[in-house]
Amino acid sequence: MSAGEGTMDARQARRGAAQQKILAFASLIVLVAGFSLASPNFFQMTNIMAILQAASVNGVLAVAVTLIIITGGIDLSIGTLMTFCAVMAGVVLTWGGMPLPLGIVAAIATGACCGLISGTFVAKMKIPPFIATLGMMLMLKGLSLIVTGTKPIYFNDTPGFTQIAQGSVIGALVPAFPVPNGVLILFLVAGAVAWVLGRTVLGRYTFALGSNEEAVRLSGVDTDRWKMAIYALSGGIVGIGGLLIASRLNSAQPALGLGYELEAIAAVVIGGTSLAGGRGTILGTLIGALIMAVLTNGLRVLSVAPEWQTVVTGAIIIVAVYADQLRRGRAG
Repeated sequence: MSAGEGTMDARQARRGAAQQKILAFASLIVLVAGFSLASPNFFQMTNIMAILQAASVNGVLAVAVTLIIITGGIDLSIGTLMTFCAVMAGVVLTWGGMPLPLGIVAAIATGACCGLISGTFVAKMKIPPFIATLGMMLMLKGLSLIVTGTKPIYFNDTPGFTQIAQGSVIGALVPAFPVPNGVLILFLVAGAVAWVLGRTVLGRYTFALGSNEEAVRLSGVDTDRWKMAIYALSGGIVGIGGLLIASRLNSAQPALGLGYELEAIAAVVIGGTSLAGGRGTILGTLIGALIMAVLTNGLRVLSVAPEWQTVVTGAIIIVAVYADQLRRGRAG
């Protein structure tokens, strides 16, 4: 391939990514407009804040799994890892009586450690990501139930814990715009990860591993080490998601978590990240997370039965994956 052809392919890829983000954003606007017309209760400030609050957890998980998918992998364990991180925060704060900062560190460190283990399975043991993270998902689900004895851990005696997600620093400054802290944390995490992807060596290798891992290895790069680092970073971000969900519920629910990974992956694919790896943006992922939150909330406002909401979510995943295949076919 000539340099001119390579430049043209890069431009086409950037153009396709931009078109996907525009399409996703347009879909978000259409959904908001449609649900607003269908129900006067949808476009209320309290409901909009509820949508943003719901998007904060799924959004953080989606940002985490975006890193993995860009490398060409997948992580099915993020839902149960989120729960396990919340449980470990509960163990440190409630059972151990430790101060709040230590509980926060415990949740993030637990996520990073579990992510590193998953990355080791994938990079060193050469277990396919689907199988490695499926096994991790089941192990973490069991560990959460074992540690808690199947009972929730409540944070009633931990001052300030609910403020992590439910408080509003912005609302204290601008009372008319009480954006929950969970939403603020989502955007801070997204901004930080976007910077990592665009400005650091880790970000460059994340895309390179997804584009052509063998070429990167042949160039002398220790791809196993970088892949493990990416999984660890993703796990640490999931730990933040665990803090958010526990703060919203004021408890660590050991049976919670399954299903969150599917909505997060759907948000990532809707946002334009390719399941084949090598392409994706955090902005697209945020738009995808908002689409999922708006859709779920809108169906609930319209009193659609929960089982049908699950059907719709499954259909969206299929459509999103099919759309990704079509994009890859045109790019090829």
